Formats: sequence, structure tokens, C-alpha cells
Amino acid sequence: MEQQDKYIRFDWAVKRLLRQKANFGVLEGFLTVLLGENVKIIEILESESNQQTIDDKFNRVDIKAKNSKDEIIIVEIQNTRELYYLERILYGVAKAITEHISLGERYYAVKKIYSISILYFDIGKGEDYLYHGQNHFIGVHTGDRLEVTTKEKDAIVHKIPAEIFPEYFLIRVNEFDKVAVTPLEEWIEYLKTGCIRPDTKAPGLEEARRKLIYYNMSKEERHAYDEHLSAIMIQNDVLDGAKLEGRMEGRMEGRMEGRMEGRMEGRMEERLEIANNLKSLGLDIAAIHKATGLSLEEIEKL
Repeated sequence: MEQQDKYIRFDWAVKRLLRQKANFGVLEGFLTVLLGENVKIIEILESESNQQTIDDKFNRVDIKAKNSKDEIIIVEIQNTRELYYLERILYGVAKAITEHISLGERYYAVKKIYSISILYFDIGKGEDYLYHGQNHFIGVHTGDRLEVTTKEKDAIVHKIPAEIFPEYFLIRVNEFDKVAVTPLEEWIEYLKTGCIRPDTKAPGLEEARRKLIYYNMSKEERHAYDEHLSAIMIQNDVLDGAKLEGRMEGRMEGRMEGRMEGRMEGRMEERLEIANNLKSLGLDIAAIHKATGLSLEEIEKL
């Protein structure tokens, strides 16, 4: 069977290829386009999530890197839904902060963290494919942004909290349905489809076209990659099947409830009609109540 994707998917490349220093340019290009500033990767850091186990093959892939500013960048790819994903990335960021400050160091050694999540599932409601959040302290009455005075290495500096607190990027890959025009859109298109246009000038993608070619992999690597794609497809089929079953069960329950409500309404109308006839014949209310089971108030309203 002919391979559909001309280029290796980014999630697989992150796990196998982009950890190599010779391939840092692809990751640097992606981060440069996303963060809007030139990013230079110094090293890939070890992380407990940097695993290549069987149970991890489609659910969780991440990479933790240090840039030239001594900041930490976490790139995480999630192919299937996780109910507590926001809590997990918060934990991951907190852990990264504590991992990279030694006991006894001053607080100014705390690293700025960028958390980038590439999501192939519907995390919630929203019209955009890219969301960005960070901490700002805004004056409740004045609306101004707080600037903090701190001392770093015997120098007094002024910082806004956003320079210190983590930044979060959520990329909702499946929500992207535009014609790619900007470098960022070209990257999102690649993340979604695995396709890279031949004339691309987007940072990192031009290098990806040279280094992430499917047929450049060995036979064993291609086999492992194909298994990875199959695992994702099977997982998505299972999830889609579960969603379909849930919708069908919901419809069946709705129909049953509708029938029951219809029957109850029909019976109520029938009892009201009988009571009305008995009342017109002059039967007393107590006798009508006994015959129909309607309350005295319901009978009096007729």
C-alpha cells in the first residue's frame, strides 16, 4: 500500500528525529513562528514523559528543550482526549520549574516556561485554532498592568509578571480549515495533514521537507511509523464508535421518554374528559374524584 503522507508526521518526528542536534532547525522554526521571536535550541532536556514505550505510542508525546535565553520550552502532542488535560499541563509546568532550580538557589534562578500543546481532539468550545494564555496582574480600578521591581544579580530590574510566569499555547489542530497563507498557517496545515508545500519559506518547514521524508527512513523505521499511524486510526475509530453509540442510546432514550410522556399526556386528557362529562351530568366532586383519580382542585377547574 502506498504511503499517503509524503512527510513524516510531526508527532513522530518529535519523538524520534527532532531530538537530534542536527535536526534542531525544524523545531526552532516551529517555535520561532509560534512565539513570534527567534528561538535557538541549546539542548533537549530529559523528562519522565520522554518515553518510547508501547502504551505511550499514540497518547502522549512531548519534548522539553532549553533555548538560548535559558528558558524552558515544553512541546506536548496529544492525539486522544484526556478529561483533565489542563490540570496535567499545569502539573507539568510546575514540575519543570522545580526540576530546574537547585536547592539553595535564589528565586531569580526560576526559569520562564513555555507550554505548547498540539491537540488532535476537541478540548472544548471555541472558534479559533490557536489559544494563548499567560499571567497578567491588572488594576481592578485603573486597568493598568502591574510592573514589579526585583533584584537580580545585584541589579535592580523592572519586570511585568508575564516575563516570569509561564505561557500556555493550545493548538487545536482539527479546527484549522483555512487556506494556509502565513508561516503559522503553513505549520498548522502540516501538523494537520502532514503535507508541506514545495515552495514553502516558513522557518523550519523548508528544513522539514529535506529531513522528514518518509522514504528516507529505513524499512524498520517505516514499519514502526506505519504501526504508529494504525494505532492512531484504531484509537480514533474506537472513540468515534463510542460517540456514535452514545448518540444512538441518547436518541433511543429520547424516543422512549417521548412515548411515555405522550401516553401519560393522553391518559390525563382522557381522565379530564371523563371527569368533565360526569360533572355535566351533575355527579358530585367526591364521586368524580373516586372515579377518575383526579384531585379535587383539578375537577373544580373544569
